[in-house]
Amino acid sequence: MHSACFNIRCKRCPRLAGYLASVRADYPDYHARPVPPFGDPRARLLIVGLAPGLHGANASGRPFTGDHAGLLLYRTLHKFGFASAPQSHSADDGLRLTDCRITNAVKCVPPANKPMQDEIKNCNGYLRVELLGMPANALILALGQIAHAAVLKAYGMKAKTFRFQHAARYALDTGVTLLDSYHCSRYNTQTKRLTPAMFETVFAMARKQLDRMPA
Repeated sequence: MHSACFNIRCKRCPRLAGYLASVRADYPDYHARPVPPFGDPRARLLIVGLAPGLHGANASGRPFTGDHAGLLLYRTLHKFGFASAPQSHSADDGLRLTDCRITNAVKCVPPANKPMQDEIKNCNGYLRVELLGMPANALILALGQIAHAAVLKAYGMKAKTFRFQHAARYALDTGVTLLDSYHCSRYNTQTKRLTPAMFETVFAMARKQLDRMPA
């Protein structure tokens, strides 16, 4: 993957850089730095989340690994043939993604899991480079409204033109398809805003579309 997609030493956001410094002091065994994308750099499916969780990806160094949101995500990825195992335990557990990559709109853990607008904007350049490097006719799955808006911003498109809605699918002028899902967060799954069946419906849409494309 091109180095412009990610910089583990990035300190563009003073609030996030300061927070990471305090987290490293409190949890010296944590990754506690920007979290890199995970998976095949030439994958046709890119999953975009919000940001690393404090005791999840921020600790493990792999997106959606070590937190509640990753339980449903990796189980579903495995069911639809995108992951070699149904659980992601650590960054060195040998799990592999097939034709899939996972990234975040914001690469650093934000306080209270709530990035500010300027932090989303500062990180958007990394996402833009990543999107521009995707294969033609690729599929982007945005987990949540912030990820949805970040993808459109990276392409220079207005979010109001493409309204976020669970299981919505948009053919963008760039040639890629944007697919939406509610985020697989603990809140959404425990309140049943997002059920496993709803999540699987979105991945079934993705699997069907990719299976129709040349590998």
